[in-house]
Amino acid sequence: MNLYRNILLAIDFSDHGHYVAQKARQFADQFSAQLHIIHVLDNIPMPDTPYGTVIPLEEDSAYELLEIKKSKFIQIADQLSITPTRRWMVWGAPQEEITRLAAQEHIDLIIVGSHELHGLGLLMGSTAKDVLYHANCDVLAIHIKD
Repeated sequence: MNLYRNILLAIDFSDHGHYVAQKARQFADQFSAQLHIIHVLDNIPMPDTPYGTVIPLEEDSAYELLEIKKSKFIQIADQLSITPTRRWMVWGAPQEEITRLAAQEHIDLIIVGSHELHGLGLLMGSTAKDVLYHANCDVLAIHIKD
């Protein structure tokens, strides 16, 4: 029995995202698991779009910043050989959308990068911590030193 059959990689396009993505690919290969990927858009304004909206990756929009994010996302997913049916870009709050998708897709393990927290970030928390406390599956935080 494989411990993990479905692994969800949550990416944020940070400078160290490639490192986290490669770790996720190694885990998926080690467990012969399906690798899924999500990016939650929470730092760009999305006019007239409610939280939880899945962004169609195959359609172009007139919104330049969104197209840049989609292009980066597709490039990473392609590099990791993740099929289009296991790719999600969603507008919303990261912790909520990551854990919602994990439940919906029967994810066994969520992999996130975890940055060292300083100053205001220490007081407000992190996505990795929030996902850990709210997920109904295992969560692996890949430690990233800034």
